[in-house]
Amino acid sequence: MSETQDGPGKYPRMGAGRTRFRGLPRDGWRDAYHVLLTMPLPAFFATMGAAFLAINALFGLLYLADPGGVAGARPGAFADAFFFSVQTLGTIGYGALAPKSLYVNLLVTVETFVGLFNLAIATGLLFARISRPTARIMFSDNAVIALLDGEPTLMFRAANRRRNLVVEAEVTVSLLHDVVSAEGLMLRRFDELAMIRARTPLFLLTWQVMHKIDAASPLHGETTDSLRAKNAELVVVMKGLDETFASTIHARTSYLPEEIRWGRRFADMFAFNESGERIVDFARFHDLV
Repeated sequence: MSETQDGPGKYPRMGAGRTRFRGLPRDGWRDAYHVLLTMPLPAFFATMGAAFLAINALFGLLYLADPGGVAGARPGAFADAFFFSVQTLGTIGYGALAPKSLYVNLLVTVETFVGLFNLAIATGLLFARISRPTARIMFSDNAVIALLDGEPTLMFRAANRRRNLVVEAEVTVSLLHDVVSAEGLMLRRFDELAMIRARTPLFLLTWQVMHKIDAASPLHGETTDSLRAKNAELVVVMKGLDETFASTIHARTSYLPEEIRWGRRFADMFAFNESGERIVDFARFHDLV
């Protein structure tokens, strides 16, 4: 359980990123690696580009401290000093600009050393972002509650959008909702739902996840209105071993009370063509009947 101070209807969807934090100390540069790995790709390239320009601007100003120290550069011209720094950092060396004085030669040595680290850091970060295993699992837009073997059953679909295998896939579904303690304290609580089949050895195409709503189920006796009154949310987490990367991957989604359709079923996705081949129609993945 976790205590909350928010009132009814004020909770963002789990993982929506709309929560504001107060009083939490920032790690600053010590967590820069995590920030660079998780920021959007355009922001990553913008940050790396800004760092590159800042380094060259800094060294350009240091080169200006020695007028005449760079052969071929105009005295006091920041543009010449800046582009000499770019050539030095990138080990280009066109020959039009060259170090002349001892001070500039020492500064070139330092900048070359900085350039080696800059290239290594940028390469490592880019490789880590590109090579990081990610899941391509999609979930149905809605969950449904319909009779199965005479009992109300919660169901939703999952599909592997890649054409590879996810080995030993597992799914957990939890009901996140408000509860009031005996002392009148408002709490948020996770209640795990027991799945009919919480694990599949091979996940290739689709998987219909199901939960029987019996007397022991956290959903027993609930309705859309009662779930809405509790600020309820069904939180789904799926994980497994990606056969291609040989690494664990995970995916998550959630369903709000309005996204749980009572008395509905999923449309049939499977058919056979004239040759007897099974056809999986993903265009009907989200369809309800």
